[in-house]
Amino acid sequence: MTSRKELIEKELPLYIENLNAPQPLKEAMLYSLNAGGKRLRPILVLASLNAFGKEEAIGMPAACAVEMIHTYSLIHDDLPCMDDDDLRRGKPTNHKVYGEALAVLAGDGLLTQSFQAVISLDHIEPAQKLRLISELVHAAGAEGMAGGQAADMEGEAKNLTLQELEYIHMHKTAKLLTFSLVAGAILAGAGESEIEKMRDFGQHIGIAFQIRDDILDIEGTVDKIGKPVGSDTHNQKTTYPSLLTINGARDKLASHIALAKTVLGELNMSHTFLQDLTDLIALRES
Repeated sequence: MTSRKELIEKELPLYIENLNAPQPLKEAMLYSLNAGGKRLRPILVLASLNAFGKEEAIGMPAACAVEMIHTYSLIHDDLPCMDDDDLRRGKPTNHKVYGEALAVLAGDGLLTQSFQAVISLDHIEPAQKLRLISELVHAAGAEGMAGGQAADMEGEAKNLTLQELEYIHMHKTAKLLTFSLVAGAILAGAGESEIEKMRDFGQHIGIAFQIRDDILDIEGTVDKIGKPVGSDTHNQKTTYPSLLTINGARDKLASHIALAKTVLGELNMSHTFLQDLTDLIALRES
């Protein structure tokens, strides 16, 4: 994790620093991009390639692309019109430093630049590149993360069913995590059945990630998670603990982790790293 995170954090700023763009915009983009975090999504791209026995370096542009999209979503999530948060990764949120207008544009810039990163991929066929772009659009757009965020906002102060909650988190969280794994499989030249297994695996760990997030919003601390706790209660959001109780949420988390490991076991490949990441998602404290 540490070695791959260091490589990603060395590579990420290069996509922004040399842009012919206004300096304040570049600074706002880099502020959030360089703020740290787990880098789980880009690491999953590399881990997927590793599982298929391929050179991880070929996936770095796709890894950086997915992290740019994740970072843009956090900038916009924190805005006063959405979650209205003051802290992100232990630092003031983007709009607190640069103002709302530049924060919006920084998010827009990162989203758009992510597709340039995918276009820059070498050593793959044009058809593979087009498929990656299509998968990324589906994961990040109205049928994916953006749609999940919209449903999340619509669900505030409403008593959602478990099915409605799972729709939100499958789209808001799981789709982008799933893209990371599918991207690695596509770059590795995996077969369709293997790609779909990775998609299935990604959906389980994506939901597990969100359940753990809901639990940490109750049990975590600002020092560990780097953002305010209790925001779900403050915003009157339905969560897994509010629907299932805290113990029921833990059981649901364990179920998705077990299903994810079952899918991994069905793939004829080296999946130790992916299994370790699955355990990390289940036990993370931030």
